Amino acid sequence: MASNGSSAWPPVIGITTYLEHSAFGIWETEAVVLHRSYVESVRAAGGNAVLLPPLGDWRAETVGWLDGLVLAGGADIESTRYGQEPHPTTGTPQPARDEAEFALLAAARELDLPVLAVCRGMQLLNVALGGTLHQHTPEQVSNTDHQPSIARFGKNDVTVRGGSRLAGILGRAVTVQCHHHQSLDRIGEGLDVVATAADGTVEAVELPGARFIIGVQSHPEQDIEDSRLFAALVAAAVRRRQELERQ
Repeated sequence: MASNGSSAWPPVIGITTYLEHSAFGIWETEAVVLHRSYVESVRAAGGNAVLLPPLGDWRAETVGWLDGLVLAGGADIESTRYGQEPHPTTGTPQPARDEAEFALLAAARELDLPVLAVCRGMQLLNVALGGTLHQHTPEQVSNTDHQPSIARFGKNDVTVRGGSRLAGILGRAVTVQCHHHQSLDRIGEGLDVVATAADGTVEAVELPGARFIIGVQSHPEQDIEDSRLFAALVAAAVRRRQELERQ
């Protein structure tokens, strides 16, 4: 529950971050960084964003001040976490980030925090629930539509399952922006697949029974004009805070 104690204040949405060698100003150093579009998307939806570094003690006892969580996109998850040897195209492991985000997800589930899992975040959600990944999606679908080139987002038409929470937010069909070479294979325990691309790639999952846990393979933060997913996350965070305040 947020420390201000009033649902009139913007809910506090934590966003996971990268730990990367970066250059800014006069400095070239290791830095905790995040695409600005995530913060802008949360703010446009009525929330206050806080950045969560991939270093720290992340447990329910230490993140209870959050109202919601965004698991951001980024580097490939270490393949040994889902019982596979690394594919030649799989990126260099980032165990600190993996450990931090698995811990944050576990804490969020314990606290019943709303969670929006974006790209890598959806893959992490799947692995955390016992699922596996295709380590190089082009080998499965014989196209590069999901990652057309370095530092460029592709566009995919996605079909959303009727009656799902996601359909209630985005409708039955949506065009998304994506940039990923890995995707969901075996689905984690309890997760429902609620959206797919034309080539069969899993594009979204939900966790029934949770207050709000949605994973999307795409990057909704890249379209600042369409804040529907982030608005749904923020609305769920507000409802949770209101419920806690009535207790």
